[in-house]
Amino acid sequence: MNPEDLDPETAAVLAAVSVTPADVVECVPLAGGTYNSLLRVVLRDGRRWVVKRPLSAGGGSTLRYEHDLLRGETEYYSAVRDMPGVPAPRLVHVETGGEPPVVSGLVMTECPGVPWHEADASLTPGERKRLREELGGVVARLHTATGPGFGYPARPFGPPAADWRRTFTTMVDAVLDDAVRYGVRLPRPVAWVRDALAAAGDVLTDVTRPALVHFDLWQGNLLLDGAPGARTLGGVIDAERMFWGDPVAEFVSLALFGDIERDDAFLTGYAAAGGGVTFTDSVRLRLHLYRCYLYLIMLVEAVPRRYSPEQRAWTRQHAGGHLAVSLDAVASALTGRSRSRH
Repeated sequence: MNPEDLDPETAAVLAAVSVTPADVVECVPLAGGTYNSLLRVVLRDGRRWVVKRPLSAGGGSTLRYEHDLLRGETEYYSAVRDMPGVPAPRLVHVETGGEPPVVSGLVMTECPGVPWHEADASLTPGERKRLREELGGVVARLHTATGPGFGYPARPFGPPAADWRRTFTTMVDAVLDDAVRYGVRLPRPVAWVRDALAAAGDVLTDVTRPALVHFDLWQGNLLLDGAPGARTLGGVIDAERMFWGDPVAEFVSLALFGDIERDDAFLTGYAAAGGGVTFTDSVRLRLHLYRCYLYLIMLVEAVPRRYSPEQRAWTRQHAGGHLAVSLDAVASALTGRSRSRH
């Protein structure tokens, strides 16, 4: 894309920080965004920015939690701005518009590196272990941030609840309503899922501090920088799914379709940086609840985002299969409790 071909909306966002198309030497669309569009912009003075805007200015078909999604990303980068040792973009400009106002665009600094999953095959076991320890330390520092209340900053479901149990139950109910709205077939009936997750919700009362949770820390949102053998974590990006809640929820995407308890290197780095987690029965059950939530999002969003048949099949196999496993684990925990009472 030539700088003079910048679309009017992007040009307007850049104009808000006194940048004209003549100041731009490179503008390249970035792959990977499924909800928002990403554009790398390189200026004549060497600054490298990323411009992020919704794919559909008119809103389009979305999940309920996705209302004003960029507001959460704005809050995330603001919260981590002064954290030492946390490689995250810095906000340059936040564009708002509409009534009530929503965040319609972000300009942020570009973090160096390539997505972890693109470099993972070239990592030695020792380098991968060192990077997972480094990541554990970064996540522990991120989790020290405390929010003003539980839930999504954009308040897509109305005023936030005062406690995590009610907040998370509302989040689950919303994505299940989306499943019904979009006709998504789940591995268990919607009513069964709703009742089972609600019945297990008492363990959520153990969570009393609304910690900063990215909730999408799979390898695609972690950038590795540097030469082979000397790589470091260059960026933690794409925080649009963030919420204030239980830091245990973070472990789901960090071990997507896996078990964080087996990631000794990550847990070592997490503990060394002050992150505290003991895998009690409560923590393990909460992990299953959060896995269910993420897998539900993955299954439901495939419809409004118009996944290809191949993408849908992959999502049904992996997200759907692991959702069934976690739902069975929740049901088993509930059965065990019932037996212990008799």
